[in-house]
Amino acid sequence: MPIAQDRFCINRKIAPSLSIESFFSLVKKCGLNKVELRNDMLSGKVTDELSSAQLNALADKYEIEIVTINALQYFNLPEHRPALLKETENMLKQAKAINCRGVILCPNCSANDRRSAEQKEQDTVEALVLLAPLFKKYQVTGLVEPLGFEISSLRSHLLTQSIIRKSAAPYKMVLDTFHYYLSDIAQAEFDAHIDINTIGLVHLSGVEEARLKHTLTDEDRIMLSEQDKLNSKQQVANLERLGYQGIYAFEPFSSQLNTWSETDIEREIHQSIVYLQN
Repeated sequence: MPIAQDRFCINRKIAPSLSIESFFSLVKKCGLNKVELRNDMLSGKVTDELSSAQLNALADKYEIEIVTINALQYFNLPEHRPALLKETENMLKQAKAINCRGVILCPNCSANDRRSAEQKEQDTVEALVLLAPLFKKYQVTGLVEPLGFEISSLRSHLLTQSIIRKSAAPYKMVLDTFHYYLSDIAQAEFDAHIDINTIGLVHLSGVEEARLKHTLTDEDRIMLSEQDKLNSKQQVANLERLGYQGIYAFEPFSSQLNTWSETDIEREIHQSIVYLQN
């Protein structure tokens, strides 16, 4: 059965040169209604220079639902913890103000991270426990995203699932097809042990570069095609087979997106959806 149109979402990373209103308008033109906003666009702000009321008015005008704000960085780094509490509360306040239902948490990803695997796991559990009351207070879902890079402090989706369980809080996990590919998890092991209900969001991108896996970076991430080395289409089919019924958000990262026109973006979104559906 084809994936319903209302399960697709567009991450703002696909349109770095567009204003929020132009982005919302384009998403609606594509026949979609869900978006992810970010705090790492050119303005450095989730809503650019718009107030929450102005953003809400635009969301109403274009019938847009804001699925997540992306992201709280380094959340599992102990030395970042004092700043993290304030940063988290500020982002959750903003999420609540713009009717956004989720905030993504990204782990520390640095070659300078010398902690043992055990310490990284413990620090991640402690960070999630620390932040849980804030997510509960604002009634926003925390979405933990393992990053598959070799220098990441949280690479494994199954370990992320275990850590969420240990936190005893209602966090969900983001499965990113790029990071899943990099993480080298065995498909059989994933299928045998994943609780599909733990996955709250799936990020989609494609890579056509034929380089070795460990050399790939966000710069290589574009939209989906038959040349995709990540096998994102097959990953989606497997998730559907396992019972996933959540949202798929397109999240390309390459700097080539800076040169895309609105027509280019619309074409790429349409082609990627058609590719997944056929």
